[in-house]
Amino acid sequence: MIEVDARGLSCPEPVILTMNAMKKGRSEPIKVTVSNTVARDNICSLAKKRKRTAAAQRVGDDFVIEIA
Repeated sequence: MIEVDARGLSCPEPVILTMNAMKKGRSEPIKVTVSNTVARDNICSLAKKRKRTAAAQRVGDDFVIEIA
C-alpha cells in the first residue's frame, strides 16, 4: 500500500501527490491522509474519474481516504 500524507496542504497539492502515487503504483492500494474537506472531496472525485473506488473516513481532525 502506498501512503500519502497531505495534511496541512491545500489543493491542488494533495491531488497532485495522489495522482503521482496512482502513476507510481498503478493498481496498488493508496491511503491518503488530508486535513480538510475540500482535499477529501477532490481526491475522491479523482479516484472516481480514474475508475477506482475511494472510501473516506474521519480520524481525529483528519480524513483518511483509501483508494482501491
